[in-house]
Amino acid sequence: MFKKFKIPEATVGRLTAYSRFLKEADEKGISTVSSQQIAKATGVTPAQVRKDLAYFGEFGTRGVGYNPRELYNYIMKILGLDRRWPVIIIGAGRLGAALAMYGGFAERGFDIVGIFDVDPAKIGNKIGDIEIRPLEELKEKVEELSIKLGIVAVPAASAQEVVDFMVESGIRGIINFAPVNVSVPEGVVLRRVDLASQLEYLTFHLGESR
Repeated sequence: MFKKFKIPEATVGRLTAYSRFLKEADEKGISTVSSQQIAKATGVTPAQVRKDLAYFGEFGTRGVGYNPRELYNYIMKILGLDRRWPVIIIGAGRLGAALAMYGGFAERGFDIVGIFDVDPAKIGNKIGDIEIRPLEELKEKVEELSIKLGIVAVPAASAQEVVDFMVESGIRGIINFAPVNVSVPEGVVLRRVDLASQLEYLTFHLGESR
């Protein structure tokens, strides 16, 4: 119901930040927060907070503010997080293992339900409670649990082939940690996370300050 018009990607990112602040406020027993408080906690302006929320309706009471729990629950619904999402990881190396063990995913409604690799030496081992399975079993797992989300944590040379196989298996939302650009067909959502480029962004700005 929220996709009838284009929502800026930056707005979606800020909604996540707002939800974290609202959850913390609710846990502290705070009954009302203002757009100024949300803005200060998330690094934006009060006007930006109100503009972002206005894409989805009218919230709060003018001159009073927002109920943290109510607004948090509504934002979680907007983000599709009023349900739990099963997620698979392709690549059981150090990065894949670290992602599989990251507790923050479960806190936000994402359950890592499968880890896949092509290395016979890794298959059958466990990361946490999850057994590493051969990549050829991916489609069966996707169909069994209706999995739509996947994370790519493989070397750059294998990334496109892995992404193609994920799409063929039914995955429709992919986060790519491999340091290479990959392509996906229409109808599949792809996000790339390049940690090295983020460090380069920092060094560029630190260099400017010298």
